[in-house]
Amino acid sequence: MSFNIKQGLFQFDFEDHHAILGVPLDADFNTIRKRYMLIARRLHPDSSKAESPADKKLATQLLSKLANPAYSKLTTESTRAEQGVLLGMMSKRLVQEKDKVKLKSEAAQQLLKSQNLEKDYQESVAKLGKQAYETLNQTLETIGQLSELNLVYLQRKESQGETVGKPAADKKSAKSAASGKKKAEESPTPQPVVAEAKADEEKSAPSKIDNYCRRAENFIAGGDFDGAVNELKEGLKIQPKNSRAHGLLGQAYLKKKQSTLAKVHINQALKLNPQEESALEAQKELQKQIQKAAKEKDKKSPLATFFGSLLGGKKKK
Repeated sequence: MSFNIKQGLFQFDFEDHHAILGVPLDADFNTIRKRYMLIARRLHPDSSKAESPADKKLATQLLSKLANPAYSKLTTESTRAEQGVLLGMMSKRLVQEKDKVKLKSEAAQQLLKSQNLEKDYQESVAKLGKQAYETLNQTLETIGQLSELNLVYLQRKESQGETVGKPAADKKSAKSAASGKKKAEESPTPQPVVAEAKADEEKSAPSKIDNYCRRAENFIAGGDFDGAVNELKEGLKIQPKNSRAHGLLGQAYLKKKQSTLAKVHINQALKLNPQEESALEAQKELQKQIQKAAKEKDKKSPLATFFGSLLGGKKKK
């Protein structure tokens, strides 16, 4: 099944990944990750609440063909930077071809006239984003409406002389890098090359393991738990004390029905960071599995069988 969306930026043959995930164009990594995890839980076969076979199939396809690729594009450094450049180019095109822009949704038309662009844009995207995957047969329409909001936002920002191209988090990083460079230039004592290399390596480690974690989340959402385990093991070689990686590894092992290994990594993650979301989620799931196993064990015990036969068994004639 192919998904054909003709509203918003899609009408210009632009794949609007932000609209697919229901996040604003300036969303940072954490916002994108949280939103994706909600979508993945709603669409994945193991956690989807879809009842009919047709809805289950649609949920799986929405996850594999829309949500997963969008998440990968917005969280992989190279493609994320590329997306920023494309958004900047699209902004200019929208201003030049404003007469060709077609808006169907009321939300986009209201945003076009809004006196408080930033506030109304953020609120509208948040509202529609929550609705996007609640009713599966309306998902594509909602994504189209989200893309219309993005279109209006880009067009108006460009008209004001503000090109949208980099998320706030990236701008902050660039600003920090520029500040660090300026301080280094002003420093009277040059730093040893070895020390600089070591510092660069330490700084790059968190971003490298973040990539491993994002790929692992994709594998978990897609049901490839072995792939997730392999990614996380490689990531932990770079940064052994990363709580998120340990928490995700706990989740992957739970899905593989390896509760002992899951418990080891869940405990390690919470030891490193008691507030680690991935570990807390895995811990809840582990407790459910333990309780379920205990109930099943009680039902199968000889004593339970004996009393069951006394209370509910039929006498043989």
